[in-house]
Amino acid sequence: MADLGIARLNNDADAANTLTRADLADVVHRKLGLSRAESASVVERVLHHMCHSLAVGRNVKISGFGTFILRDKGERVGRNPKTGIEVPIAPRRVMTFRASQIMRDRIAK
Repeated sequence: MADLGIARLNNDADAANTLTRADLADVVHRKLGLSRAESASVVERVLHHMCHSLAVGRNVKISGFGTFILRDKGERVGRNPKTGIEVPIAPRRVMTFRASQIMRDRIAK
């Protein structure tokens, strides 16, 4: 996976640990030379398309990054840990993320 040269401009401790839409738009602006508004629009469109694909039941795979996988979980019985009373848990769809091997290798360094 190519290094995008993402540099943190904000010294806030919380912001230093989080990559935001604005950060992504800034990288697009610097690397592609688009205006800031166009860069923000590109980032928003990509995120919107990803969200829409997940909403209609399609997995999203980004080569070299990972895969967002949808899974349907059936109804099951859970237990309130405080009272011990059994409670039914409704069926639902959940999303998981599976990092690519390239991403896992980069994180492990």
